[in-house]
Amino acid sequence: MLVLASASPRRREILSRFIADFHVIPSNAEEKCSSTVPEECAVELARLKAREVYSRVGGTVIGADTVVSIDGKILGKPGDENEAYEMLKSLSGRIHHVTTGYCIIHEGREISGSVTTEVKFRNLDDELIWAYIRTGESMDKAGAYGIQGKAGLFVEWIKGDYYNVVGFPMEIIWKLRELGFDVLSR
Repeated sequence: MLVLASASPRRREILSRFIADFHVIPSNAEEKCSSTVPEECAVELARLKAREVYSRVGGTVIGADTVVSIDGKILGKPGDENEAYEMLKSLSGRIHHVTTGYCIIHEGREISGSVTTEVKFRNLDDELIWAYIRTGESMDKAGAYGIQGKAGLFVEWIKGDYYNVVGFPMEIIWKLRELGFDVLSR
């Protein structure tokens, strides 16, 4: 049994492109990170999610967590519209990093790592930022944006895995292939 330990519709959709038969069981783990280093934090949170679900259901469990960082500071999900504005304003015209940590528990063994993608935003004026915030897209996403939605307009370029910025890097699919899962039969 393959289990995705996430409630993210984006992660579910990407995994379903490669594997038809899996279960979605969101983690009940408290998403609190002890590290301020983006890569360490993302992997720590992915492990917490995977371990919590594995302890309940066993099988092969995938945990993932995505963080956005700029100047070494992690930007989580905004608590309100003003925080979303501050995050988007800080990303305007600048390069930031999107890191997804992952943990796959397979036959009791943990395989974990992280993938980081550089993203450069165009210069965003206040009117555009507030118009985007009013769409509601920014409120449940790290860094207050989703590249797969209307915020794709903000992106000048990316360097790395696009799917990582969405929240589910292809490295996870590759690891599943290495573990014997048929990822191209879908």
